[in-house]
Amino acid sequence: MRALVYGVPPESHDVAADAGELVQNLARTPTALREVPEPVLLRDDWVVTRPRLTGICGSDSKQILLDFGADDADNALAAFCSFPQVMGHEVVADVVEVGPEATGIEVGQRVVLNPWLSCGPRGIHPQCPACDNGDYSLCWSFTDGDIKPGIHTGVSADVTGGYAELMPAHDSMLFPVPDSVPDEMAVFADPFSVSLHAITRHPPARLGRVLVYGAGSLGLCAVAILRALYPDVAVAVVARFAAQAELAKNFGAAKVLAHEPRLALIEELIAWGGGRLRQPLMGLPMAYPGAVDVVYDTVGKPETFEVGVRVLRARGTLVKAGVHAPGRWEWSPLYFKEISWVGSNAFGIEEVDGVRKHAIAHYLDLVTDGRIDLRPMLTHTFRLAQWRDAFLAIADQGRSGAVKVAIDQR
Repeated sequence: MRALVYGVPPESHDVAADAGELVQNLARTPTALREVPEPVLLRDDWVVTRPRLTGICGSDSKQILLDFGADDADNALAAFCSFPQVMGHEVVADVVEVGPEATGIEVGQRVVLNPWLSCGPRGIHPQCPACDNGDYSLCWSFTDGDIKPGIHTGVSADVTGGYAELMPAHDSMLFPVPDSVPDEMAVFADPFSVSLHAITRHPPARLGRVLVYGAGSLGLCAVAILRALYPDVAVAVVARFAAQAELAKNFGAAKVLAHEPRLALIEELIAWGGGRLRQPLMGLPMAYPGAVDVVYDTVGKPETFEVGVRVLRARGTLVKAGVHAPGRWEWSPLYFKEISWVGSNAFGIEEVDGVRKHAIAHYLDLVTDGRIDLRPMLTHTFRLAQWRDAFLAIADQGRSGAVKVAIDQR
């Protein structure tokens, strides 16, 4: 089958000398379309699917665009992956083969992928305490069993992802999609679930104010979740590109702000939410008291953290949901205001309106009930053979207007 493989010699590709850094990185990325063996049933309770629509996740684009930065060489998560990889884990697919012990899945079903290669998919029994608790993204077994290391589909050399003509999955990793939910909605199950986990594990106070930092897929999903589940909370959004800002407004953000200059951003947030600015000898001012209860940071850069801690109230919460290279930042407001800086890693069993079930199941229910509609976020689709154009649209978002880009194999 044809698959987009990461971890191979790069294909020769010319770009203009004045092209942006990410566009130049795309020309030398160790990624290429290759013929690879078709997936087999890794165990009797596995199945094989044919991807229909696969969203390009931010982590995938950072990897292929070589956008993690030179300071990320000691990333601890390198212990939890294996190469070469066929990425793509935001997948809507059709089931084409079912193992003899697979349950709950039938040939011909349309499904979405829960990508975590946790104890169940790895055949680990008894399963670890994290999996027992439904925290599949915190599984203890990501390097164990007879599957090569990898936290989820697309980062293990043994479990190819959706940037291919076929994709394997364990029966527990697939959720049937109701007929009323089109592919263009189903494809957002994964990023929605990531933001759902960040918000429901660190919810805003009633009548509070929150800042969503970044208006890509995770940020816009966060806005939609906040409007659907916490309608009495005021939401401000920082958006880098015009297409993102427009969607944030349409999704119900009360305030949409430009990401630069950061001084103006801080001043506007304080004017919106209240608080008092204190000017240091040099650098950005700090709000004390602050104006924001929770910051959901879907970017994860030093410069976004610096703004977040400056506008948060004392004992507010900074939720790190974005992934980027590490770097120095001025974090004295973090301890002075006793801010909780917490990580948020993907999703598992989540509680919504008093009901505990898998985040993807919550998403499909909310879509079916008409409470969530993310279709406007899907701005660009490309065929698998056009993969370079797909990542070029992401590398040059200011010009392309791309928000969510997907590989369409229908």
